[in-house]
Amino acid sequence: MEMTLRWYGKDFDTVSLEQIRQIPGVTGVITTLYDTKPGEVWSRERIKAMKDEVEAAGLKVAGIESVNVHEDIKLGKPTREQLIDNYIETLKNLGEEDIHLVCYNFMPVFDWTRTELARKRADGSTVLAYNQAAVDALVPEEMFNSIAGDTNGAVMPGWEPDRLAHVKDLFDEYKNITDEDLFENLKYFLERIMPVCDQYDINMAIHPDDPAWPVFGLPRIIINKENILRMMKMVDNPHNGVTFCTGSYGTNLENDLPDMIRSLKGRLHFAHVRNLKFNSPTDFEEAAHLSSDGSFDMYEIVKALYDIGFTGPIRPDHGRMIWGEKAMPGYGLYDRALGATYINGLWEAIDKSNR
Repeated sequence: MEMTLRWYGKDFDTVSLEQIRQIPGVTGVITTLYDTKPGEVWSRERIKAMKDEVEAAGLKVAGIESVNVHEDIKLGKPTREQLIDNYIETLKNLGEEDIHLVCYNFMPVFDWTRTELARKRADGSTVLAYNQAAVDALVPEEMFNSIAGDTNGAVMPGWEPDRLAHVKDLFDEYKNITDEDLFENLKYFLERIMPVCDQYDINMAIHPDDPAWPVFGLPRIIINKENILRMMKMVDNPHNGVTFCTGSYGTNLENDLPDMIRSLKGRLHFAHVRNLKFNSPTDFEEAAHLSSDGSFDMYEIVKALYDIGFTGPIRPDHGRMIWGEKAMPGYGLYDRALGATYINGLWEAIDKSNR
């Protein structure tokens, strides 16, 4: 595996490439062009400039997270044809610059959902948290406006301002879209882009829905083992694979994370490894990566990755805010650095025990 950290770019991130370079074992970053809009073509020149900046700091671009999928593609609207053509052009330009991993999601309207960005824990740290009762008590526009106003001006992944400005209209458009419709639209998208993925050896790694159940009545399809295996079978190409995010699949306690990992051998292209602490099945908060701080057995998760021969990028995710750090919620330096070294330690111990 290749240990990485997500980096939002010098104009958006409080964490610098120089700091990332000093985390033991971290050799690359997962990044994107954060000022682009869904549907825009990424020019080769801009991709190269981003790559050159990362490499000048002694790191590599291990993958892109994300090339966001336009809502019209998810909705299956006629405008999707040109938007998919643009997506294909972006993939071609990434391939020309020797970048071979793209993490993306197919979640309607918004990316991951949390009801709190700074829940205080007993140790004094603050974390992202989710409570279903709080979601049920709100209309979407109220919750999104509340969360967006609590980020200290930081960019939030998957929460593009253009989309949030039209939340009500988007919800209206999704009223008649079922899970089956969304699967069909995902299939159409994947079938269109697979030829360029084959040409440039680009692994498309779909990120799971978070939380792994319907929110505000919107369809959610990348939520469990059955659905992810269906997704891979319907477009049976090795470049059509997954990002295995333990914290997203793990929001549903019925998901057996090590078993799911073992079922994805050869199609698991990217891993987000993090821990959650459950107060009830529908009330959870982010935890330190250490197994005993949350509800997941992190040793068994990392061992499952090792057992399937996983060689792709891996990154810690959704760290706590600790030691007085002020940063984008979930994406500060300190706790993610601790997470990276912890995961590396687990991997080293598993590797040595198997020699």
